[in-house]
Amino acid sequence: MRIIARRTLRDFVASRAGTPDQPALKAALDAWFAEVSRARWTSTSDIRQSYASASIVTAERVVFNIRGNAYRLVVALDLRRGIVWIKWVGTHADYDRIDVREVRHGE
Repeated sequence: MRIIARRTLRDFVASRAGTPDQPALKAALDAWFAEVSRARWTSTSDIRQSYASASIVTAERVVFNIRGNAYRLVVALDLRRGIVWIKWVGTHADYDRIDVREVRHGE
C-alpha cells in the first residue's frame, strides 16, 4: 500500500517529545507503517486478517489501535488504487472527541 503522509506520524511523535511513552509510540507507528507499506489489501476483510482490532467504520475509513489502544490512527482508503491516507492520529481520549467519519488531515 502507498501511505500518504508519513510526515503526519512523524509530527505527532515529535509533539509527544519528553513523554515517557514517546519511544514506544514511535516504535509502534514505525511498525504500523512498515507493515501497511508491505500489505496488498483488496478488501476490508484483508485488513481484518492483518489487524483484528481495527475498526472498519466504512469501506473507505478505518481506525487502527496503536500501542495497546493508547492511541488511535484514522485512515481513508482507496483499495482499488492501493492508497492509505492518514487522516488523524491522537490519544484514545482525543479520539473520543472527534467524528471519525468526517475528520480530515490536520484537524
